[in-house]
Amino acid sequence: METATNPAAGYDHVGHNALTTATDPLNADFGRLRAWLNGCVLGQAELVDRLLVALLSDGHLLVEGAPGLAKTTAIKALAGAIEGSEKRVQFTPDLLPADVTGTDVFRPETGRFDFVPGPILNNIVLADEINRAPAKVQSALLEAMAERHVTVGCTTHSLPDLFLVMATQNPVEQQGTYPLPEAQLDRFLLHVRIGYPDAQSERRVLELVRSSASGVSAVSFCPIAQSRILEARAAVLDVHLSAALEEYLLQLVFATRNPSLYGDDLDGWVEWGASPRATIALDRCSRAMAWLEGRDHVVPDDIVRLAPDILRHRIVLTYEAEAEGMSADDLVAAILSRVPLP
Repeated sequence: METATNPAAGYDHVGHNALTTATDPLNADFGRLRAWLNGCVLGQAELVDRLLVALLSDGHLLVEGAPGLAKTTAIKALAGAIEGSEKRVQFTPDLLPADVTGTDVFRPETGRFDFVPGPILNNIVLADEINRAPAKVQSALLEAMAERHVTVGCTTHSLPDLFLVMATQNPVEQQGTYPLPEAQLDRFLLHVRIGYPDAQSERRVLELVRSSASGVSAVSFCPIAQSRILEARAAVLDVHLSAALEEYLLQLVFATRNPSLYGDDLDGWVEWGASPRATIALDRCSRAMAWLEGRDHVVPDDIVRLAPDILRHRIVLTYEAEAEGMSADDLVAAILSRVPLP
Protein backbone atom coordinates (compact mmCIF):
# COMPACT_ATOMS: atom_id res chain seq x y z
CA MET A 1 0.00 0.00 0.00
CA GLU A 2 1.09 3.58 -0.64
CA THR A 3 1.80 5.44 2.58
CA ALA A 4 1.18 9.07 3.50
CA THR A 5 4.75 9.82 4.56
CA ASN A 6 4.84 13.38 3.25
CA PRO A 7 1.47 15.12 3.41
CA ALA A 8 2.51 17.94 1.10
CA ALA A 9 4.39 15.87 -1.44
CA GLY A 10 3.20 16.11 -5.01
CA TYR A 11 0.47 18.64 -4.29
CA ASP A 12 -0.04 21.24 -6.99
CA HIS A 13 -0.19 24.79 -5.66
CA VAL A 14 -0.44 26.42 -9.10
CA GLY A 15 -3.11 29.10 -9.25
CA HIS A 16 -3.39 29.62 -5.51
CA ASN A 17 -1.45 32.33 -3.73
CA ALA A 18 -0.84 32.47 -0.01
CA LEU A 19 -2.69 35.22 1.82
CA THR A 20 -0.62 37.91 3.46
CA THR A 21 -1.38 40.05 6.49
CA ALA A 22 -0.85 43.14 4.32
CA THR A 23 -3.62 42.21 1.91
CA ASP A 24 -6.05 40.55 4.34
CA PRO A 25 -6.59 42.55 7.56
CA LEU A 26 -9.18 40.03 8.77
CA ASN A 27 -6.65 37.21 8.57
CA ALA A 28 -4.12 39.45 10.31
CA ASP A 29 -6.56 39.99 13.19
CA PHE A 30 -6.83 36.25 13.73
CA GLY A 31 -3.07 35.89 13.44
CA ARG A 32 -2.67 38.36 16.30
CA LEU A 33 -5.39 36.55 18.27
CA ARG A 34 -3.60 33.24 17.76
CA ALA A 35 -0.28 34.69 18.94
CA TRP A 36 -1.91 36.33 21.97
CA LEU A 37 -3.68 33.13 23.01
CA ASN A 38 -0.42 31.19 22.74
CA GLY A 39 1.10 33.78 25.07
CA CYS A 40 -1.71 33.24 27.59
CA VAL A 41 -1.89 29.44 27.28
CA LEU A 42 1.72 28.32 27.26
CA GLY A 43 2.67 24.94 25.84
CA GLN A 44 -0.77 24.17 24.38
CA ALA A 45 -0.49 25.44 20.81
CA GLU A 46 -2.56 22.54 19.49
CA LEU A 47 -5.44 23.38 21.84
CA VAL A 48 -5.31 27.03 20.78
CA ASP A 49 -5.42 26.07 17.09
CA ARG A 50 -8.34 23.69 17.63
CA LEU A 51 -10.25 26.37 19.54
CA LEU A 52 -9.82 28.81 16.67
CA VAL A 53 -10.72 26.15 14.09
CA ALA A 54 -13.92 25.40 16.00
CA LEU A 55 -14.71 29.11 16.22
CA LEU A 56 -14.15 29.59 12.48
CA SER A 57 -16.08 26.41 11.62
CA ASP A 58 -19.09 27.26 13.80
CA GLY A 59 -18.74 24.07 15.81
CA HIS A 60 -18.02 22.81 19.32
CA LEU A 61 -15.19 20.86 20.84
CA LEU A 62 -14.63 18.30 23.55
CA VAL A 63 -11.25 18.55 25.26
CA GLU A 64 -9.79 15.69 27.26
CA GLY A 65 -6.75 16.06 29.45
CA ALA A 66 -5.40 15.72 32.95
CA PRO A 67 -6.14 18.43 35.54
CA GLY A 68 -4.03 21.57 35.39
CA LEU A 69 -3.38 21.66 31.64
CA ALA A 70 -4.96 25.10 31.08
CA LYS A 71 -8.24 23.92 29.57
CA THR A 72 -10.27 26.47 31.53
CA THR A 73 -7.61 29.14 31.02
CA ALA A 74 -7.77 28.66 27.26
CA ILE A 75 -11.51 29.13 26.91
CA LYS A 76 -11.53 32.09 29.30
CA ALA A 77 -8.73 33.72 27.33
CA LEU A 78 -10.65 33.22 24.08
CA ALA A 79 -13.82 34.63 25.66
CA GLY A 80 -11.89 37.71 26.78
CA ALA A 81 -10.50 38.26 23.28
CA ILE A 82 -13.83 38.42 21.44
CA GLU A 83 -16.92 40.52 21.98
CA GLY A 84 -19.63 38.54 23.72
CA SER A 85 -20.71 36.89 26.95
CA GLU A 86 -19.13 33.86 28.62
CA LYS A 87 -20.28 31.40 31.26
CA ARG A 88 -18.74 28.40 32.97
CA VAL A 89 -20.86 25.48 34.16
CA GLN A 90 -19.34 22.98 36.58
CA PHE A 91 -21.09 19.69 35.80
CA THR A 92 -21.91 17.66 38.90
CA PRO A 93 -24.12 14.60 39.58
CA ASP A 94 -26.87 16.78 41.12
CA LEU A 95 -27.08 19.23 38.20
CA LEU A 96 -30.51 19.57 36.55
CA PRO A 97 -31.33 20.33 32.87
CA ALA A 98 -32.91 23.64 33.94
CA ASP A 99 -29.56 24.65 35.46
CA VAL A 100 -28.20 24.63 31.91
CA THR A 101 -31.11 25.82 29.76
CA GLY A 102 -32.85 28.19 32.19
CA THR A 103 -36.36 28.05 33.60
CA ASP A 104 -39.61 29.97 33.99
CA VAL A 105 -39.94 31.66 37.39
CA PHE A 106 -43.28 32.81 38.77
CA ARG A 107 -43.38 36.48 39.84
CA PRO A 108 -46.11 37.00 42.48
CA GLU A 109 -46.00 40.77 42.05
CA THR A 110 -46.96 40.51 38.37
CA GLY A 111 -48.81 37.20 38.43
CA ARG A 112 -46.88 35.79 35.48
CA PHE A 113 -43.92 33.57 34.67
CA ASP A 114 -40.69 35.18 33.50
CA PHE A 115 -37.92 33.29 31.76
CA VAL A 116 -34.59 33.30 33.55
CA PRO A 117 -31.97 32.29 30.96
CA GLY A 118 -29.45 29.61 31.78
CA PRO A 119 -25.74 29.71 30.97
CA ILE A 120 -26.30 28.02 27.60
CA LEU A 121 -27.69 31.29 26.20
CA ASN A 122 -24.25 32.92 26.16
CA ASN A 123 -21.75 33.22 23.32
CA ILE A 124 -18.97 31.14 24.90
CA VAL A 125 -19.86 28.27 27.25
CA LEU A 126 -17.42 26.12 29.19
CA ALA A 127 -19.01 22.83 30.23
CA ASP A 128 -16.46 21.68 32.77
CA GLU A 129 -16.21 17.92 33.37
CA ILE A 130 -19.28 17.13 31.29
CA ASN A 131 -19.01 13.42 32.11
CA ARG A 132 -19.82 14.09 35.77
CA ALA A 133 -23.44 15.03 35.02
CA PRO A 134 -26.25 12.51 34.37
CA ALA A 135 -27.61 11.77 30.91
CA LYS A 136 -30.55 14.22 31.09
CA VAL A 137 -28.24 17.17 31.67
CA GLN A 138 -25.82 16.05 28.95
CA SER A 139 -28.74 15.71 26.53
CA ALA A 140 -30.01 19.20 27.36
CA LEU A 141 -26.62 20.67 26.50
CA LEU A 142 -26.07 18.59 23.37
CA GLU A 143 -29.58 19.24 22.05
CA ALA A 144 -29.02 22.97 22.42
CA MET A 145 -25.70 22.61 20.58
CA ALA A 146 -27.34 20.79 17.68
CA GLU A 147 -30.64 22.67 17.42
CA ARG A 148 -29.31 26.13 18.35
CA HIS A 149 -32.29 26.80 20.61
CA VAL A 150 -33.81 25.73 23.92
CA THR A 151 -37.47 25.17 24.69
CA VAL A 152 -38.68 25.99 28.20
CA GLY A 153 -42.37 25.53 28.83
CA CYS A 154 -44.13 26.51 25.61
CA THR A 155 -41.53 29.03 24.47
CA THR A 156 -38.51 28.45 22.25
CA HIS A 157 -35.48 30.65 22.85
CA SER A 158 -32.87 30.98 20.09
CA LEU A 159 -29.17 30.83 20.87
CA PRO A 160 -26.79 33.57 19.65
CA ASP A 161 -25.34 33.45 16.13
CA LEU A 162 -21.91 33.31 17.73
CA PHE A 163 -22.12 30.25 19.95
CA LEU A 164 -19.25 28.00 21.00
CA VAL A 165 -19.26 25.22 23.59
CA MET A 166 -16.04 23.76 24.92
CA ALA A 167 -16.73 20.72 27.06
CA THR A 168 -13.97 19.12 29.11
CA GLN A 169 -13.46 15.56 30.29
CA ASN A 170 -11.08 14.50 33.00
CA PRO A 171 -9.55 11.08 32.20
CA VAL A 172 -8.61 10.70 35.86
CA GLU A 173 -11.03 9.54 38.58
CA GLN A 174 -13.61 7.81 36.41
CA GLN A 175 -15.62 6.63 39.45
CA GLY A 176 -18.99 8.37 39.54
CA THR A 177 -18.88 9.60 35.96
CA TYR A 178 -21.39 9.22 33.14
CA PRO A 179 -19.51 8.62 29.85
CA LEU A 180 -21.05 10.32 26.83
CA PRO A 181 -22.81 7.90 24.46
CA GLU A 182 -21.26 7.59 21.00
CA ALA A 183 -24.33 9.14 19.34
CA GLN A 184 -23.96 12.24 21.51
CA LEU A 185 -20.21 12.45 21.02
CA ASP A 186 -20.90 12.80 17.29
CA ARG A 187 -22.39 16.25 17.99
CA PHE A 188 -18.92 17.59 18.78
CA LEU A 189 -16.97 18.91 15.83
CA LEU A 190 -13.63 18.01 17.46
CA HIS A 191 -12.47 15.72 20.24
CA VAL A 192 -9.08 17.04 21.31
CA ARG A 193 -6.69 15.20 23.61
CA ILE A 194 -3.96 17.29 25.18
CA GLY A 195 -0.85 16.29 27.09
CA TYR A 196 1.70 17.88 29.37
CA PRO A 197 3.79 20.83 28.14
CA ASP A 198 7.48 20.38 27.49
CA ALA A 199 10.13 21.54 29.99
CA GLN A 200 10.75 24.88 28.25
CA SER A 201 7.04 25.74 28.17
CA GLU A 202 6.61 24.76 31.81
CA ARG A 203 9.50 27.04 32.75
CA ARG A 204 7.71 29.88 30.98
CA VAL A 205 4.55 29.01 32.94
CA LEU A 206 6.53 29.48 36.15
CA GLU A 207 7.76 32.87 34.96
CA LEU A 208 4.24 33.93 34.01
CA VAL A 209 2.83 32.91 37.40
CA ARG A 210 5.62 34.75 39.21
CA SER A 211 4.98 37.88 37.16
CA SER A 212 1.27 37.74 37.97
CA ALA A 213 2.02 37.25 41.67
CA SER A 214 4.29 40.30 41.55
CA GLY A 215 1.47 42.44 40.21
CA VAL A 216 2.75 42.61 36.63
CA SER A 217 -0.33 42.68 34.40
CA ALA A 218 -0.56 40.62 31.25
CA VAL A 219 -0.62 42.25 27.83
CA SER A 220 -4.20 43.17 26.94
CA PHE A 221 -5.89 42.36 23.65
CA CYS A 222 -8.48 44.48 21.88
CA PRO A 223 -11.53 42.20 21.52
CA ILE A 224 -12.57 41.14 18.02
CA ALA A 225 -16.13 42.13 17.14
CA GLN A 226 -18.67 39.38 16.50
CA SER A 227 -19.30 40.78 13.02
CA ARG A 228 -15.62 40.21 12.19
CA ILE A 229 -15.86 36.59 13.32
CA LEU A 230 -18.90 36.04 11.09
CA GLU A 231 -16.95 37.61 8.20
CA ALA A 232 -14.08 35.21 8.88
CA ARG A 233 -16.46 32.25 8.77
CA ALA A 234 -17.64 33.38 5.35
CA ALA A 235 -14.01 33.76 4.21
CA VAL A 236 -13.27 30.20 5.35
CA LEU A 237 -15.98 28.88 3.04
CA ASP A 238 -14.20 30.54 0.11
CA VAL A 239 -10.95 28.63 0.73
CA HIS A 240 -10.27 26.33 -2.22
CA LEU A 241 -10.39 22.55 -1.77
CA SER A 242 -9.25 20.69 -4.87
CA ALA A 243 -11.22 17.77 -6.29
CA ALA A 244 -8.30 15.45 -5.55
CA LEU A 245 -8.19 16.46 -1.89
CA GLU A 246 -11.95 16.19 -1.62
CA GLU A 247 -11.69 12.60 -2.85
CA TYR A 248 -8.88 11.94 -0.34
CA LEU A 249 -11.03 13.35 2.45
CA LEU A 250 -13.92 11.11 1.46
CA GLN A 251 -11.73 8.03 1.27
CA LEU A 252 -10.46 8.63 4.81
CA VAL A 253 -14.02 8.61 6.15
CA PHE A 254 -15.01 5.60 4.04
CA ALA A 255 -11.95 3.75 5.34
CA THR A 256 -13.29 4.00 8.90
CA ARG A 257 -16.33 2.03 7.75
CA ASN A 258 -14.47 -0.57 5.69
CA PRO A 259 -10.90 -0.66 7.03
CA SER A 260 -10.31 -4.19 5.70
CA LEU A 261 -10.00 -2.66 2.21
CA TYR A 262 -6.65 -1.27 3.38
CA GLY A 263 -5.30 -4.39 5.03
CA ASP A 264 -6.48 -7.77 6.24
CA ASP A 265 -5.01 -6.95 9.66
CA LEU A 266 -7.69 -4.26 10.08
CA ASP A 267 -10.55 -6.65 9.39
CA GLY A 268 -12.92 -6.98 12.34
CA TRP A 269 -11.77 -3.81 14.08
CA VAL A 270 -14.81 -1.57 13.50
CA GLU A 271 -18.36 -1.94 14.75
CA TRP A 272 -19.45 1.47 13.46
CA GLY A 273 -17.49 3.87 11.29
CA ALA A 274 -17.56 7.66 11.15
CA SER A 275 -20.85 9.31 10.17
CA PRO A 276 -21.34 11.86 7.37
CA ARG A 277 -20.84 14.52 10.04
CA ALA A 278 -17.17 13.54 9.92
CA THR A 279 -17.00 14.30 6.20
CA ILE A 280 -18.58 17.70 6.72
CA ALA A 281 -16.28 18.41 9.66
CA LEU A 282 -13.12 17.45 7.75
CA ASP A 283 -14.14 19.69 4.87
CA ARG A 284 -14.99 22.70 7.03
CA CYS A 285 -12.12 22.36 9.50
CA SER A 286 -9.44 21.82 6.85
CA ARG A 287 -10.57 25.04 5.15
CA ALA A 288 -10.47 26.83 8.52
CA MET A 289 -6.97 25.56 9.25
CA ALA A 290 -5.75 26.64 5.82
CA TRP A 291 -7.24 30.11 6.30
CA LEU A 292 -5.75 30.38 9.79
CA GLU A 293 -2.34 29.52 8.31
CA GLY A 294 -2.75 32.35 5.80
CA ARG A 295 -3.53 30.27 2.71
CA ASP A 296 -6.46 30.47 0.28
CA HIS A 297 -6.26 26.73 -0.47
CA VAL A 298 -6.19 23.48 1.49
CA VAL A 299 -3.10 21.27 1.45
CA PRO A 300 -2.97 17.59 2.50
CA ASP A 301 -1.31 18.45 5.81
CA ASP A 302 -4.43 20.40 6.89
CA ILE A 303 -6.52 17.24 6.57
CA VAL A 304 -3.90 14.93 8.10
CA ARG A 305 -3.42 17.16 11.16
CA LEU A 306 -7.13 17.39 11.90
CA ALA A 307 -8.23 13.85 11.05
CA PRO A 308 -7.54 12.29 14.50
CA ASP A 309 -9.51 15.00 16.34
CA ILE A 310 -12.43 14.68 13.93
CA LEU A 311 -12.57 10.89 13.65
CA ARG A 312 -11.58 9.44 17.05
CA HIS A 313 -14.93 10.03 18.76
CA ARG A 314 -16.96 8.90 15.77
CA ILE A 315 -15.57 5.36 15.59
CA VAL A 316 -16.88 2.43 17.63
CA LEU A 317 -14.46 -0.48 17.78
CA THR A 318 -15.49 -4.10 18.12
CA TYR A 319 -15.14 -5.92 21.40
CA GLU A 320 -12.36 -8.05 19.89
CA ALA A 321 -10.33 -4.97 18.90
CA GLU A 322 -10.68 -3.45 22.36
CA ALA A 323 -9.73 -6.75 23.96
CA GLU A 324 -6.50 -6.67 21.96
CA GLY A 325 -5.74 -3.18 23.29
CA MET A 326 -6.59 -1.33 20.09
CA SER A 327 -7.96 2.21 20.18
CA ALA A 328 -9.71 4.52 17.74
CA ASP A 329 -6.47 6.50 17.50
CA ASP A 330 -4.63 3.34 16.39
CA LEU A 331 -7.18 2.83 13.62
CA VAL A 332 -6.99 6.46 12.46
CA ALA A 333 -3.18 6.28 12.39
CA ALA A 334 -3.35 3.08 10.32
CA ILE A 335 -5.81 4.64 7.88
CA LEU A 336 -3.73 7.80 7.47
CA SER A 337 -0.66 5.69 6.69
CA ARG A 338 -2.46 3.53 4.11
CA VAL A 339 -4.97 5.72 2.25
CA PRO A 340 -2.92 7.07 -0.68
CA LEU A 341 -2.44 10.81 -0.91
CA PRO A 342 -3.42 12.60 -4.14
